[in-house]
Amino acid sequence: EISGEQIASIGSQDMTDAVWIKLARRVNQVLADPAIHGVVVTHGTDTMEETGYFLNLVTKSDKPVVLVGSMRPATAVSADGPMNILNAAAVAADPDARGRGVLVVLNDVIHYARETTKTNTTSLQTFASPNRGPAGLVLFGKPRWFSKPAWRHTAGSVFAGAIPDALPRVDIVYAHANAGAEHVKASLAAGAKGLVLAGVGDGNGTEALVGALAQAAKNGIVVVRSSRTNSGAVARNVEIDDDKLGFVAGQELNPQKARVLLQLALTRTKDPKAVQQLFDEY
Repeated sequence: EISGEQIASIGSQDMTDAVWIKLARRVNQVLADPAIHGVVVTHGTDTMEETGYFLNLVTKSDKPVVLVGSMRPATAVSADGPMNILNAAAVAADPDARGRGVLVVLNDVIHYARETTKTNTTSLQTFASPNRGPAGLVLFGKPRWFSKPAWRHTAGSVFAGAIPDALPRVDIVYAHANAGAEHVKASLAAGAKGLVLAGVGDGNGTEALVGALAQAAKNGIVVVRSSRTNSGAVARNVEIDDDKLGFVAGQELNPQKARVLLQLALTRTKDPKAVQQLFDEY
């Protein structure tokens, strides 16, 4: 029994844009029911952070939405799934979870979906929130909360409830030593409407790669710079002149989350300045 609260559990499958849209609409439908106090979404850990961030942007409610998964299968010794699900349900049932946005719960730790990322291939403690730390802990079904989120989300998001029928294609271009323009050209040829640079260091890349991205931006493709380092912020005009080249600085979002926000941003605007404002707020 979970304090008399009602929790709706929604399973998930391999994530595509179509599944995100279907899931988000179902979550909003469920949360509109006054009898429902929260939602728990079971999800594989590989893309959990992306699904969580998408829901964080489009959920039209301040009721808790909690994503949960496991790192060990049910057949393993010391499987972690049952305890994770118990803790996730306890978090979703906690009145203090309301208004905190979408959450991720694994291995006794509560994370904000915006902040967290998977950091290890097999460890139970794979999820971390490298920039701002976890949202709290949940020990034997009892949540203990830390600070509240600093960014706009869920009911306070401009995307809340405005779930499109399809999302524009946005590709991630990975920077590395000796990277050329080939991946940029291939993405554009495949129909990408936006590009995210998983840059080295502070969102940087080779001259050839940055030059190709600058040309894409000049041609109306929105380009967001982020970092492959997995922590820290990519701010405007530090190592690269974003104003001159027409780029958007991804701030604290890692490449995969920058892609999610850019997909939604492009449903509203292609103006790099307007997109930058969204990255500054979300």
